[in-house]
Amino acid sequence: MSDLPTDLSRLRTLRTWHAMWVERIDAAIAAAEQREKERQQGERARPPTPDWIIELGIGVGSPPIEVHVGGCYAAGKRRRAISREQALAALTDGIRACIHCRPDTELGVL
Repeated sequence: MSDLPTDLSRLRTLRTWHAMWVERIDAAIAAAEQREKERQQGERARPPTPDWIIELGIGVGSPPIEVHVGGCYAAGKRRRAISREQALAALTDGIRACIHCRPDTELGVL
């Protein structure tokens, strides 16, 4: 025995209602698939983690303040990638080494 109504008008109403929900679900699925596609594209397009980072001071022209190993969680947002030679030069010029990632130890500068 069916729990559905027997008259045609209510059956059509139910069909319309469920078709509307299927459209909403399909749209939500499409949006989720698009977000996943964009996330994967972002992963592929992300530049590699640099080996060395120099953290910059606040303001235009302010000197660098700290040297980090690439990927250090303590590095601030104002930073740029540098080469091994630039990291060595920065440390020997007196720019402090991060106490968390210890680039001076990694570079053999103590």
